[in-house]
Amino acid sequence: MANRPVMEDLIIRPELVLSSDGPFLAAAELSRSSVRITPAHSHSRGQLMGALHGLVSIGLDRQQWVVPAVHAIWIPPHWTHSLRSFGPFAGWSVFIAEHACVDLPSEPRSIRATPLLREAARRAATWPGTELNAAQTRIARIILDEVAHAKPEALGLIQPVDARLQRIANALAANLADNRSLEEWARWAGLSPRSLSRHFARDTGMTFAHWRQQARLLRALELIADKVPVTHIAFELGYENVSAFIDMFRRAMGTTPGRYLGG
Repeated sequence: MANRPVMEDLIIRPELVLSSDGPFLAAAELSRSSVRITPAHSHSRGQLMGALHGLVSIGLDRQQWVVPAVHAIWIPPHWTHSLRSFGPFAGWSVFIAEHACVDLPSEPRSIRATPLLREAARRAATWPGTELNAAQTRIARIILDEVAHAKPEALGLIQPVDARLQRIANALAANLADNRSLEEWARWAGLSPRSLSRHFARDTGMTFAHWRQQARLLRALELIADKVPVTHIAFELGYENVSAFIDMFRRAMGTTPGRYLGG
């Protein structure tokens, strides 16, 4: 049975989230000027969440995902997730009945939301939540097709399982400017460098260096959404100068920090 979301935090009628009865697709838009926090919950419908402005962080099991502007995240039915926005936020959510999710990804996925997907979702958000007519069904099928064929984007971070690696991950989360080498972290955690490398790859699917860079990137997106100056972000994340941070961000996201969330 699904964990019920906090009712006052729902952005759409409860039955369109908690049950697959009714239209196979329903949607809503949300705009908030302050932080929005939704505790861990699950529901019988799959959820596609997209950002128009600002940024949302979503917790999924051992994974942490971010949803910046022009991206969306797909959460299959019954996946427990939590949510926190950073600063002013505007976005949309599409809720898809479980029987209509059969051809959609079976695990969470971050995707770049195409203009077609965004506009179709925003159109669906104007519908009354009743059975879909023929025109609405065509638009709903476009949304399903866009999700089914979207290329995954690397905007998630998996926490390691090994307790020693968790100590490292937690220490880094507390201070992402810590530039200790893999060998230094291994000594600190009581591991050999080779064991640290092997276990990190096993638990997270990433090398230690890639994992740390990804953690910095996700934190950078949160800080950018909170309007923190780029210079402050660079030094908070351990970069020697602003140019090095901007180069990393451009390689990862395809644009500069200053332009990204303007999407």
